[in-house]
Amino acid sequence: MVNVTLTPEGNISTLWKDETYQYNLGDMAWIIVATGLVFIMIPGLAFFYAGLGRAKSATSMLWMGCVVMSIAMFTWSFWGFSLAFSKRGSPYIRNLDNFGLMGVDMQPSTGSPYIPQLLYYIYQMMFAAITPVIASGAFIDRARLAPVMIWTFCWSTIVYAPIACWTWNLGDGGDIKGGWAATMGGLDFAGGTPVHISSGTAALAISIFLGRRKGYGTEVLAYRPHNVSYIVIGTMLLWFGWFGFNGGSALGANLRAVMAMTVTNNAAAVGGLTWMFWDWRLERKWSAVGFCSGAIAGLVAITPGSGYVAWPASIVFGVVAGTVCNWGTGLKNIIGVDDSLDVFAAHGLGGIAGNILTAFFADNRVASFDGSTPIAGGWINHNYIQLGYQLADSVSGFAYSFVVTMILLFLIDRIPGCHFRASDEDEVLGIDLAQVGEQCVVYPDHFLDNSDNGGSPAMVEQSKEGSSPSHSHHGHSKAEVSAV
Repeated sequence: MVNVTLTPEGNISTLWKDETYQYNLGDMAWIIVATGLVFIMIPGLAFFYAGLGRAKSATSMLWMGCVVMSIAMFTWSFWGFSLAFSKRGSPYIRNLDNFGLMGVDMQPSTGSPYIPQLLYYIYQMMFAAITPVIASGAFIDRARLAPVMIWTFCWSTIVYAPIACWTWNLGDGGDIKGGWAATMGGLDFAGGTPVHISSGTAALAISIFLGRRKGYGTEVLAYRPHNVSYIVIGTMLLWFGWFGFNGGSALGANLRAVMAMTVTNNAAAVGGLTWMFWDWRLERKWSAVGFCSGAIAGLVAITPGSGYVAWPASIVFGVVAGTVCNWGTGLKNIIGVDDSLDVFAAHGLGGIAGNILTAFFADNRVASFDGSTPIAGGWINHNYIQLGYQLADSVSGFAYSFVVTMILLFLIDRIPGCHFRASDEDEVLGIDLAQVGEQCVVYPDHFLDNSDNGGSPAMVEQSKEGSSPSHSHHGHSKAEVSAV
């Protein structure tokens, strides 16, 4: 029987290991709302990806937003949460004490003693769900969908859960130790390494493993995003949901949550403007896609530091993210990798930039806004070793995600019938018709373009006109649109 009583103030009280814990209903209500906000980000991401790609792959991106999310949610409930947040285990991965949510109810959570474990589980499930969806953008145009489903289950188990464990599992402050990065003193408020570096690096590995798309390096891939409306709508949904992503990570309705939301909003705005200005210098056009790309870059970068930095620092986060991620989109051309939606540039580089900036600007005063989080701070508090902690966490997350993702792709690809790469015929036809059997938009036959420009009536003319850096998907263009 669960030991729960109601206090005279209307809060919930429970007895756990001979200690009484009280959960404030206001805090719980905020985390419930934040859970819904983070969920909204997933369809926003799917729309963003669908708009960035070609029309003949748009439905497959929406499909991944639904199916990859669902598999990741099941995996998290099945054993992912236990591997990341159960009490016992190593500093790298926990055991299966909470397999199938056994014993997950009213006990204090491993993320915060101020909310129950069941609430923490469902909030963290949204993070576990969106992370492989971010990485799935690298599958666009060239991957069969059945192996992607297998990959999602395996990757969520073997890559995401351990990184979440070492970053966010705090133990109990006594005999039960937390994850190695958390114990070391790494600062990652809402997922710089578990969400962004891990997914961005996985996308890089996927792009390398799958190889370049048909027509790489030619005008065939010099197309513009097929639906800017999807991109803008997706960006606004992501921006809206990010208030729960970062603000909810305070795990309570407190001033720290308000500050996290404040710096998140500002970093997004500054990042969007920065990217847009960088693009304007090349073609003298105020790109909507460029603004959206920069806003997301700012959101990614501020994620690890959102609960630690003050408003002025968020300007630096936005400018640096908008610059690093914009210029980072050209990296794939230097190394010859066809990361078609620039997932690595936005998330891998954006997450690393955010982790490093957190080392400089983390403020122990801001962290104390929740009344219970003492930290040494970053360089502004003269805690110079923090940069080493942040680099150790970032490099570990990058290396682990890249190597294990590569191994998973190799092993799954060797299973009979589970090869990842679509046939040349399917790639020309489009993954929507070849794998899903449905189109995002159905055009009359006499409007359809059959020349591999994406299936949109306007696509041929747009590709002939050329593409600005933020719009181009050409194999050797200066830069491409960044993707969440």
